[in-house]
Amino acid sequence: MAGHALFVYSDAYQAYRFTPDHPFNPMRLAWTVELVRELGLLDPAEMLPPRHAGLDEILLVHSASYVDVVRELGRTGRASPIAANYGLGTEDDPVFPGMHEAAALAVGGTLEGADRIASGQALHAFNIGGGLHHAMRSQAAGFCIYNDVAIAIRRLRAAGLRVAYVDIDAHHGDGVQEAFYRDPDVLTISLHESGRYLFPGTGWVEEVGVGGGHGTTVNLPLEPFTDDRSFLEMLEGVLEPALSRFGPDILVTEFGVDAHASDPLTDLRVSTRFYWQAAAMLHAAAHAHCAGRWLAVGGGGYELLRVVPRAWTILWAEMRGTPVPLDAPLPEGFRAAHEDPEDPLPAWIVDPPGTVRPLERQAEVSGRNRATLMKLRHVCPLLA
Repeated sequence: MAGHALFVYSDAYQAYRFTPDHPFNPMRLAWTVELVRELGLLDPAEMLPPRHAGLDEILLVHSASYVDVVRELGRTGRASPIAANYGLGTEDDPVFPGMHEAAALAVGGTLEGADRIASGQALHAFNIGGGLHHAMRSQAAGFCIYNDVAIAIRRLRAAGLRVAYVDIDAHHGDGVQEAFYRDPDVLTISLHESGRYLFPGTGWVEEVGVGGGHGTTVNLPLEPFTDDRSFLEMLEGVLEPALSRFGPDILVTEFGVDAHASDPLTDLRVSTRFYWQAAAMLHAAAHAHCAGRWLAVGGGGYELLRVVPRAWTILWAEMRGTPVPLDAPLPEGFRAAHEDPEDPLPAWIVDPPGTVRPLERQAEVSGRNRATLMKLRHVCPLLA
């Protein structure tokens, strides 16, 4: 029934594991599900198991030669001389056994959510195992083998839906942007740490699309040490005007949570309070502009236990219409299972104000972000 929110997950997602010490550790997914259940936020009717995407579906975005290489490397579990030509066998994307099947399951999970929304069987869906936004047509990148987001957007376009994609991962959503850079019916919006300091080094305000897609790409690179207030101000400054002028039928969001101050791979400084506010803003935007149709995926987040489960629980609670109270404590059962007495877990799901201590130069950082937003308004037709 429309109005239903679906949570896409299977323990089989644990197979997407590069090496034991790789930062993209799938245990963060299991711990998120554990926390969601501990809080009583997941009914059996809300669970949607993923499926393996078919070859025809993966080829909506990726080249046949690339998929053949992924399948062969996954069969052997070892890198070959040609692996590096496809971004595989690298430090970021090492080869592992069953690689094709693990990546195809992430794609199938996002497609399952997209199909349920497109058919009217659900209004919202969240695939925590998705969000692999860096994968290119013939290239793995940034821990991403197949680009589930781009594949799902292609499926939604085939269903006749005009798509707005919003990405708040700390890393630029370059693979999704590349797939739709010329498409006038797909709006891509990415707010991310500036490529001057962070992989993949792209996502500048001047990147606004080409040909028929000119004006349907929006990038807002943020200064290192951007905090809750500035990130939220930038999101507000972009989201409403872009969606109002574009007129989407469905909202797709990549909810990477590596902008948190505790994340070991990035330089932004938000708290889970930002994610609480951002989730509410995106939810409202879906209803204001897309008749409520909202597909969400996970993405980055490398503080595996202290941040990812809390932030994605906040998003899921918002999607199902039962927002986490601002004063909700981290459940004792979750704490007892995971807490290290020498490194206590956060006491609250939503970080209280002041959890992230402001820097002396915070005003300067915010001012630079505002200057970037002003520049974006001059070069991007949707925001002019």
